[in-house]
Amino acid sequence: MTQAGPAMRRSSRDPEVLRTRLQEWLGRQLGVSTSPVVHDLSGTEANGMSSDTLLFRATWHDDDGPHDEALVARVAPDNADVPVFPTYDLPGQFETVRLVRELSTAPVPEPLWCEPDASLLGAPFFVMRRVDGQIPPDVLPYPFGGNWLYDATPGDQQRLQASTVQAIAALHEIADAPQRFAFLERDDRGDTHLRRHVAHTRAWYDMVAADGCRSELVESGFAWLEQHWPADTDNAVLSWGDARIGNVIYRDFTAVALLDWEMAGLGPRELDVAWLVVAHEVFQELAAMLELAGMPDFLREEDVCNHYTALTGHEPRDLDFYRRYAALQWGIVFLRTGRRQAHFGEREMPADPEELIYNRPQLLRLFAG
Repeated sequence: MTQAGPAMRRSSRDPEVLRTRLQEWLGRQLGVSTSPVVHDLSGTEANGMSSDTLLFRATWHDDDGPHDEALVARVAPDNADVPVFPTYDLPGQFETVRLVRELSTAPVPEPLWCEPDASLLGAPFFVMRRVDGQIPPDVLPYPFGGNWLYDATPGDQQRLQASTVQAIAALHEIADAPQRFAFLERDDRGDTHLRRHVAHTRAWYDMVAADGCRSELVESGFAWLEQHWPADTDNAVLSWGDARIGNVIYRDFTAVALLDWEMAGLGPRELDVAWLVVAHEVFQELAAMLELAGMPDFLREEDVCNHYTALTGHEPRDLDFYRRYAALQWGIVFLRTGRRQAHFGEREMPADPEELIYNRPQLLRLFAG
């Protein structure tokens, strides 16, 4: 997930403690005789804040000779640091990435090890190989200008868009997803995947509201969804959940790694298609509010849907519902990440929590009245 304001502090964990414990743990994975050393450990200024992301290098010796690997650890956040989501299933994320790599052509990092024991780093974590490339920035959002994607040629921007849609389509083409990814099934109430998905989101919002961020606007959005339920919602695929370009590493305007699987689940294809479009529209509207040109011809709904249909043979349906659902979830994201900023002393907590919602004008158009 993301925010549109100043760069956010992600963790209160001590980096040197993390480095030492990672090194000890790696010794148990590889064998103490390999003499692993973890160095150059740091956080990341890239997008995403729902988990702690640790970049590091590890060196060791084994029967194959010396190794010097660039690695990434994803660690569930400390409960004291106002986590974005109520729960974090790091083993589930690891297994999702592993299966996506095995079963599809969608580009994901290579997962190496998963550690479910929370006692080592304070939370479960997994380690994967680092992938080099560029990520469209969230801070400041890429439509604001002054970054590699904004300054690219229209042809390169369209190449990036096409590559992203292709990667999402590849995820959705994994056969028998409800069986292969059964561990992602929501345990919330509901007789369809979409019902359980929305119920899960409502439970997430209830957590956010209970922590001082209740929003009548968000609640009106849930009421709208209930009154406008799509007719056909039971063709479930693997849903990435946070399908946006800020969660993709690109090289030469081509997707080489899909990141951030905290929101992965099972549900209709339209969940990811709408999220991709709405995620850009949120940033584009922020640019327009500041009287910036932005990127109005990028990731347009018609273009995304036409390309997706050409790749999969499936024409996205009921997009009005799924677009509004995506916008509603963005509102919850902003409530929670704003609350995190207040926790770390990076902003004052407003008297009206809805002031935290960067896409509030969008939600007012969609749901108020």
